[in-house]
Amino acid sequence: MSTETRAGAAPDAPSAQPEGQDVLTVTDSRTGRSYEIPIDVGTVRAMDLRQVKVDDDDFGLMVYDPAYMNTASTRSAITYIDGDAGVLQHRGYPIEQLCEQSSYLEVAYLLVNGALPTSVQLEEWVGEITIHTFVHENIKDFMQGFRYDANPMGMLVASVGALSTFYPDANRIHDEDIRRSQIIRLLAKMPTLAAFAFRHNMGQPYVYPDNDLKYAGNFLGMMYKMTELKYEPDPRLERALDVLFILHADHEQNASTSAVRGVGSTQVDPYSAIAAGVAALYGPLHGGANEAALRMLERIEKVENIPAFLAGVKEGEERLMGFGHRVYKNYDPRARIIKKHLDDVFEVRGKSPLLEVEKRALDDDYFTSRKLYPNVDFYSGLIYEALGLPVAMFPVMFAIGRTSGWIAQWLEMVEDSEQKISRPRQIYTGDRDLDYVPIERR
Repeated sequence: MSTETRAGAAPDAPSAQPEGQDVLTVTDSRTGRSYEIPIDVGTVRAMDLRQVKVDDDDFGLMVYDPAYMNTASTRSAITYIDGDAGVLQHRGYPIEQLCEQSSYLEVAYLLVNGALPTSVQLEEWVGEITIHTFVHENIKDFMQGFRYDANPMGMLVASVGALSTFYPDANRIHDEDIRRSQIIRLLAKMPTLAAFAFRHNMGQPYVYPDNDLKYAGNFLGMMYKMTELKYEPDPRLERALDVLFILHADHEQNASTSAVRGVGSTQVDPYSAIAAGVAALYGPLHGGANEAALRMLERIEKVENIPAFLAGVKEGEERLMGFGHRVYKNYDPRARIIKKHLDDVFEVRGKSPLLEVEKRALDDDYFTSRKLYPNVDFYSGLIYEALGLPVAMFPVMFAIGRTSGWIAQWLEMVEDSEQKISRPRQIYTGDRDLDYVPIERR
């Protein structure tokens, strides 16, 4: 099969294209027939290839794309990424400006509603989220049922999914008012569930939300409040955590977002769809990446071991976790932003000597020539470590920030008339037409 790209419609095309329409001309070497496939925004529709057949009984040509490396599954107006240029924008706004001037809840409003709020809209939005941070007491009892050492991500998956049983009208996803109620609840209760999971692991009593505190500060209070009458978060830690939530808010059609959209395409309630996103984030190749980075630092253990470790990386015996990124071919813009807050966190909690890994790697042409720069997972892992969090909590922190993006993506999917229930095709490679063999003859 040969292909070429040109404008206009060929005489032997199955149907004429609009004048001036860019098309991909495909010649099938099996039949000699040519087809003109419309090109729209740099893409062709996979279904347009179904017309490429050997005969009328042929199913038609399919696209084989494991892991969706080159397949666009949706049109989205939420997040734009240019990996080569290191650009990340939400609704058109650069991530640098949002982290510098905005708050996480304002960014959440932007993602969900499509525009930055006015001061009145933001005050109402924050107020609604604040008063919904408490969870039903039965949820607390539900979490008490987990083993003392249960993984907090497993607890989060289960408890987010369980919320659907407390709000049975949540499956009325085409009712705008009901949808909004679930969106508010998810944003409000995710930090509470995450903090409860942390306290459960610590063997400590759960701490209820403090509505006098801001979003990130309230979360810190639910995790760390002990006997003091009033928890007062350090503003440096509070701001660093808020920025981390912004940096994790959305990242296009990643694995967990695709899971939310895939499960959500069945028109299930948003709690179940978001629980699917949490489950996908559980994996070490996704939400566990900063956990993997810190485990790497723990294995290095001390500065004296760094040269030997980096030598092992060059020999293929070790993996440099938290460096490089599948999307960003140069520097992860999120890493540059959070690095600015690293010193503030270290000022409060003490500096990690293993930050030296970053310096040694950046001074080595072997890594820089391969564009293996620290990504957001490397720095966020160091921040979470400085906050005294166990590594199993790292993906939980990721999930709190990503909730706003999952919600925005789910909402966009629900309102998209082109979206249907997800049902990928397959290439069958197994046996066919076998005769059943009775068990005594096998």
